[in-house]
Amino acid sequence: MFFLKKVVGGIVDVGADFWLPDWCISNLRHVSVPQPPARQPAVYAEKHESDEEKQFRKVFQQLAGDDMEVSPNELMNILNRIISKHGDLKTDGFSIESCRSMVAVMDSDSTGKLGFHEFKHLWNNVKKWQGVYKQYDADHSGVIGADELPNAFKAAGFPLNDQLFQMIIRRYSDESGNMDFDNYIGCLVRLDAMCRAFQTLDKDRNGTIKVNVQEVMESKISVDSSFAVTSLRVGCCHCSGFS
Repeated sequence: MFFLKKVVGGIVDVGADFWLPDWCISNLRHVSVPQPPARQPAVYAEKHESDEEKQFRKVFQQLAGDDMEVSPNELMNILNRIISKHGDLKTDGFSIESCRSMVAVMDSDSTGKLGFHEFKHLWNNVKKWQGVYKQYDADHSGVIGADELPNAFKAAGFPLNDQLFQMIIRRYSDESGNMDFDNYIGCLVRLDAMCRAFQTLDKDRNGTIKVNVQEVMESKISVDSSFAVTSLRVGCCHCSGFS
């Protein structure tokens, strides 16, 4: 088993190759990152839903089609249809690879698609983060500049230390440090998934977890390793011990 603890540089070492940011742990008790509810049989779910949920389910049925699940390709079409109606959002559009990654980190039951509650969790986050994006696009350029980004991430629920912020800038911003809408959303989806994965594993809520390799691979910490490793990695591997 790998024992995880805070290490120098604001990074937590997860096993041999996976890291979590310091803010994700230190703020676990203060930042609410709810898990999508477990799936329920359709008949049971519909019977116990509020009027708002029933209305959203009707919309979901139209978007998801007969199988009642949203595939990466369907998600790409949905998101690009949304942003096409907002000319004030500068974006290259959501790519299929980006949507595959988002589905992977949101797919709690490993079907390769998003069910109703998984999609609703993502949908609500995208709506909330879209509002934050517009709020912090202070110069109305359609992108968030490097000087606006720290507060934009904080307002979205993810305060970043400077080291992690610089890594995210290198991964998700253009050469001028500006971040467009699809990169902003893609980054936040991954941060949200990593925090939810850590919260699930941190059963004692004490900021440390013990995991074996299988648990790391099954958690959303390891999904999209280009973000978990390339964007968050600092220095060499530091394993704090085995048990």
